[in-house]
Amino acid sequence: MPNDDLEVTVLLPCLNEAETLEVCVRKALTSLAELGVEGEVLVSDNGSTDGSQDIARAAGARVVHAPIRGYGGALLNGIEHARGKYIIMADADDSYDLSHLGPFIEGLRAGHDLVMGNRFRGGIAPGAMPPLHRYLGNPVLSWLGRALIGLNGIKDFHCGIRGFNRDRIRELDLCMPGMEFASELVVRAKLSGYDIIEVPTTLRPDGRSRPPHLRTWHDGWRHLRFLLVFAPRRTLIWPGLIVFVLGVLGTGLLSFGPRTIGSVQFDINALAYTCVAILVGAQLVLFGGFAELYGRFEGLVRDHALSRWVRWLSFERCVAIGLALIVAGLAGTILALTHWGETGFGNLDPRGTIRLVLPSATAIALGVISVFAGLFASLLTLRGVRTATTLTERIPRQRAGDRTLTSA
Repeated sequence: MPNDDLEVTVLLPCLNEAETLEVCVRKALTSLAELGVEGEVLVSDNGSTDGSQDIARAAGARVVHAPIRGYGGALLNGIEHARGKYIIMADADDSYDLSHLGPFIEGLRAGHDLVMGNRFRGGIAPGAMPPLHRYLGNPVLSWLGRALIGLNGIKDFHCGIRGFNRDRIRELDLCMPGMEFASELVVRAKLSGYDIIEVPTTLRPDGRSRPPHLRTWHDGWRHLRFLLVFAPRRTLIWPGLIVFVLGVLGTGLLSFGPRTIGSVQFDINALAYTCVAILVGAQLVLFGGFAELYGRFEGLVRDHALSRWVRWLSFERCVAIGLALIVAGLAGTILALTHWGETGFGNLDPRGTIRLVLPSATAIALGVISVFAGLFASLLTLRGVRTATTLTERIPRQRAGDRTLTSA
């Protein structure tokens, strides 16, 4: 069990890092000694087959086995086994400067819950960060973090070296086992009102001869997907609602005849696009609702209550609304067919009939979407009911398993 005799644990997740692990451990231990800090280096090993465990022990680190595969799995395991009051996590590839831990320790001692490194302020050596990451990936994801989650002041959202208060971070009940753990840590801390600051840090090319574990597009999408689950209202619901309302207003106006704004006349072509706007807007709103349901019932978003309207996404309500729309659409279709029959099913003025056909077809399509949206929402809820009862037990079981494996 952890104790508070140590002030700092430097936590290094590891998977086959034999080339760089020793130098990382020695740098961290040297930095702690120079600062006069009682601490340790903890290597949370994810099943290395290159002798990394023995290398870490020989260099002076404590090693624990992380049975849950993945970056987040290794860090969750390490956080559970850390003995220090504060934890500083970093990659074990010798890319981060573990020789200068002072700014992180000072920030933690000052009472900040999470101290983030900022590579752009501290300096990025040539070749240390691919141009795609430096000029697109990190800036875009950092901007999205600020825009969607409110992470104001955080300019390097995905810096891999961070310090945090061990007990405060445990209270967040983090659970993501993959690379998106990096996003989960910051997002949950922000949503829980934790005090977050940035300090400068440096980045240099890692010392490995093999490719990094990080996969640019795959892991970038996983981070983005995680952010969308936490902010569906800003990314899907509100934009979708705006598009839907504009589509309804446009369709309502154009169904009775052409409209002129200034010197521009809007007619049948515009009506077709307003009908499309209704369908697109409705689906964006529904997808946002699905994201809220998924995040809530999978235990990802435990700090936010569901939107009031999302609680209406029951199968019965969606079916009722859907059937009403389908009936309305069929009524319009029958009326159009009746008018066609009155002309002997001959040629019609397309500008007349189409004003009824397009909204009617849109209503039928929207009704079908509503019915199946209710079905899908109910499936998400049923899945959430099963997993919600076990989610609170999953991490404690994993942690208990970690202790058992470590003591074996």
